[in-house]
Amino acid sequence: MSEEANKKQYSADSIQALEGMEHVRMRPSMYIGDVGVRGLHHLVYEVVDNSIDEAMAGHCDRIDVVINEDNSITTEDNGRGIPVDLHKKEGVSALEVVMTKIGAGGKFDKDSYKVSGGLHGVGVSCVNALSSSLKATVYRDGKIWEQEYERGKSLYPVKSVGESDLTGTIVTFVPDNTIFTQTTEYSYETLSNRMRELAYLNKGVTITLTDKRNKDEKGEFISETFHSDEGLKEFIKFLDGTREPLIQNVISMEGEKNGIPVEVAMVYNTGYTENLHSYVNNINTHEGGTHLSGFRRGLTSTLKKYADNSGMLDKVKFEISGDDFREGLTAIVSVKVAEPQFEGQTKTKLGNREVTSAVSQAVSEMLTDYLEENPDDAKQIVEKVKLAAQARHAAAKAREMVQRKNPMSVGGLPGKLSDCSEQDPTKCEVFLVEGDSAGGTAKQGRDRNFQAILPLRGKILNVEKAMQHKVFENEEIKNIYTALGVTIGTEEDSKALNLDKLRYHKVVIMCDADVDGSHIETLILTFFFRYMRELIEGGHVYIATPPLYLVKKGAKKRYAWNDKERDAINEEMNGGASIQRYKGLGEMNAEQLWDTTMNPDFRKLRQVQIDNATESDRIFSMLMGDEVPPRREFIEKNAVYANIDV
Repeated sequence: MSEEANKKQYSADSIQALEGMEHVRMRPSMYIGDVGVRGLHHLVYEVVDNSIDEAMAGHCDRIDVVINEDNSITTEDNGRGIPVDLHKKEGVSALEVVMTKIGAGGKFDKDSYKVSGGLHGVGVSCVNALSSSLKATVYRDGKIWEQEYERGKSLYPVKSVGESDLTGTIVTFVPDNTIFTQTTEYSYETLSNRMRELAYLNKGVTITLTDKRNKDEKGEFISETFHSDEGLKEFIKFLDGTREPLIQNVISMEGEKNGIPVEVAMVYNTGYTENLHSYVNNINTHEGGTHLSGFRRGLTSTLKKYADNSGMLDKVKFEISGDDFREGLTAIVSVKVAEPQFEGQTKTKLGNREVTSAVSQAVSEMLTDYLEENPDDAKQIVEKVKLAAQARHAAAKAREMVQRKNPMSVGGLPGKLSDCSEQDPTKCEVFLVEGDSAGGTAKQGRDRNFQAILPLRGKILNVEKAMQHKVFENEEIKNIYTALGVTIGTEEDSKALNLDKLRYHKVVIMCDADVDGSHIETLILTFFFRYMRELIEGGHVYIATPPLYLVKKGAKKRYAWNDKERDAINEEMNGGASIQRYKGLGEMNAEQLWDTTMNPDFRKLRQVQIDNATESDRIFSMLMGDEVPPRREFIEKNAVYANIDV
């Protein structure tokens, strides 16, 4: 039978409707995670995923995404176009089924798509349900087809509005502001990071992002084009561009093992952190899973076998562990799985057991070939592994010293910690405050029932450039560990935290609103990102935002958090107001600090979130690493202070 005859026609019959979508508007968070900033951007990803599916099936090589002036989104691809013929079961056009039935789409038909992006088959119908209006335009069968919807319901049957030889799908939608009450404003940077990531993960596809809300110096709309010919190899170079390389080459492979497409790229740098990123069908599986287990197994066994056979480990007194082989390693693992099974708290942990051996085998073959062909690089890697083993044993001793201070025992807490009286951790919060002076003011201004204060002396250690045992030996970092009550992981998983004993469910970083304060803030965030990422992922880390100005006129006084607010308040007071610029927390008295920065009824807390793990990794490496030019460029681009929103 010919290949063409073997392929089923991609038509209305390929579309299956799995269940109704009446609950989407009632329970949107069940479908898109939340109705805040993250959920808003997830709508775009769902629509783009449809186009990526076409690309993965070999029918599309261009995707255009536009943020329109009114914050609506338009996506366009040059795929086959969503089928428009009659769907036998539903009795309406297949396009209408795709747009109005939750879980309907070609991705559920194995003959249409072998593998598919999109996490749980939520699909574009969910986007339609959560949009005040959506318009779908399909170029297919020599015609242009169209249908419009309001809050998920079609306004008229699919109709032909013209003729064209082109193929593809255009979707324009307006997020419903009665659902997304926090904001309906899209972040260009957030979308840009995801489109870049998709371009690396799907080499050969060109993705453009255009922002029609803003123009550049030439008067043209802000726009970027993302395209990768080398895929993960280029992705690794981009991610590790701010680190000093240990070896010059990117070790990479692409192929199919046991019927599973596997792509891997890795490189070693002179740093001390391990940066592993994994994807399944373009989804960032930040909780890891079987593909990451397979990568670790393949890496450790192959490198250990090579090092043993070469005799380079003969004089090493310590036993080498898996962690040692991954120090200074940046790697990306991407697999395509026909029917992925997801586990974990946020359903981003791959559970398919067959993937472990496929990835392990692929990595083992790739590394074996590379080490034999590049003996100099192999020696560099093994030497780094030996140093890592020595440092790990030193870190184990330092870790023991931290653990000996049992946080729950009398006298076990840091001397500078002013604890709160509340015993329920879900009601407690701790402020990490820059300096003793501000710490003293915070102690006076706080509500001692539920607010604890831990002053930090000066700038904490830059963990991006420090060996692990140096991190655990640092006095300020030891104080943070013991104050929070979390226990540090075992040698097998040296940074994993036990959050069961977390003493405060809100950890608030409170620094001065100046350059030094921003630097200290970033140092603390870097520590949390590298050593306590579970705290961030659990939604426990916040940044306090003290006001920049006190505006006074007569008996009236108001606080302003930026220049725009300051000017607006001055105008409201008919001008002539006296303006005090706060250079630090210490300039406020206890009452002012409580009113503006600590009182839950009035304060402005920013929750730290990791929207894009790979981009966060790159930014921390750039800001805290050794390379100066990219850091300077980032700070210049991000105006006065490099406050990063991760």
